[in-house]
Formats: sequence, C-alpha cells, structure tokens
Amino acid sequence: MNYSYLIYFLIMLILPLIADIYVKVTFKKYSKVANFRRLTTEQVVRQILDSNGLYNTKIGFNGGNLSDNYDPRTNQVNLSRSTSGQISVAAIGVAAHECGHACQHAENYFPIVLRSAIVPAVNICSKFWYLVFIIGVLLSEMTIGTNLIWASVIMFAAVVLFQIVTLPAEIDASRRAMKTLESQAILEADELPMARKVLRAAALTYVAGLVVSIMQLIRLVTLSRRR
Repeated sequence: MNYSYLIYFLIMLILPLIADIYVKVTFKKYSKVANFRRLTTEQVVRQILDSNGLYNTKIGFNGGNLSDNYDPRTNQVNLSRSTSGQISVAAIGVAAHECGHACQHAENYFPIVLRSAIVPAVNICSKFWYLVFIIGVLLSEMTIGTNLIWASVIMFAAVVLFQIVTLPAEIDASRRAMKTLESQAILEADELPMARKVLRAAALTYVAGLVVSIMQLIRLVTLSRRR
C-alpha cells in the first residue's frame, strides 16, 4: 500500500473540512456579540455603500447560510439568512466584506475585473474537465485520448487560475471592510478584532480550496505524464 498517496488524499479531504468548520465555529462565536451601536447589517451596508458614492447599489436577500455575495449583474449586495437583519459583530464583518467587493467593481480593481472576465470560461471548465478526463482515459490507447487528457488538465488549470485570482480580491475586500468599520466608527475598538477573526477564518476557506486544487492539478499532471 502506498501510504504517501493515502496521506495526499487525506490532506485533500480534511483541509477544506477543517477550514469550513473553523469559519462556522468562529462566526457562531461572534454572532452572539451584538455591536454596541445596535446597527443592523442592512444599515451598515447602506452606510458603507453611500459613503463610497454607490447610491444605486441595492441590498437583497439570497436565503442561504453564509452565502452573502455582491452580484455585479444586478449591482446588489445580497445578505444571507445568517446575516440579514442581524446586529452581531460577525454578521456586520461579513456584510462589510461584500461592500468591499462592490467598491472593487466600482473602481475596476484589476483582480476583480480579471476574475469577472474569465468567469464564463471557468464555469465551463469546472463543469466538464472531469468528463473530458474520463473520456480521454477511455480512449488513452489512441492519440485523441492523450490529447483529451491534457485538455482536461488545461481546463482544470483554468479553475486553479480563477482561485488564484480570487484570493487577493477576497483579502482586499476584507481589508477594505476592516478599514471602513474602523474609520466610520461602525464597530467599537474592542469589537474590531472579533470581526477581523471572522474575516480571517473566511479567508482560510479560500486558501484551503486553493491548496487542494493545486494538489489536484499536480496529481492530474502526474497521471497524464504516465499515459
């Protein structure tokens, strides 16, 4: 039995799980701490958007749990069931982070522009790279099979590239959020570290996802070279 492969796959399975548990535990901990000013997430989002001149950016609700996002297609910050109407330090940190993304789009922040540009291609690659790989393996005795295997590797590499571009955009959105929460006195001095911990925990999920994807890409390249 090759224990190195077993360890390799265990890392790929466990790392995202640990990151996911950590962000949920951290959010839950600070979701019990109400902000001193008793501001709701909607109030905070509106204040941050308006202070950046984004008066036309709307606030919506998407119904998920910790699925908050900014949708540039509708120019709307969508709050989840976990944050909408909440006054916790954790919820405000997450909501402010999404406002950071709205500001990035308004400023044409390069990583966010690049990410938006490659989304259509990445969506196709993420859905079909594995199918292309399987077909390539089935036809591996033929030249077209080898070509398909390498095509799947390129498709998955595009997914990894998207994650690489996403990471600095997420980090920058959190940086903007913390700066705004402090400069506009939305959170008190003792509340800021709590919000920062929530955003750092969320960032770790992106880091974990990227690490696992890079490991998967290395594995695919290794398998392809053996064909």
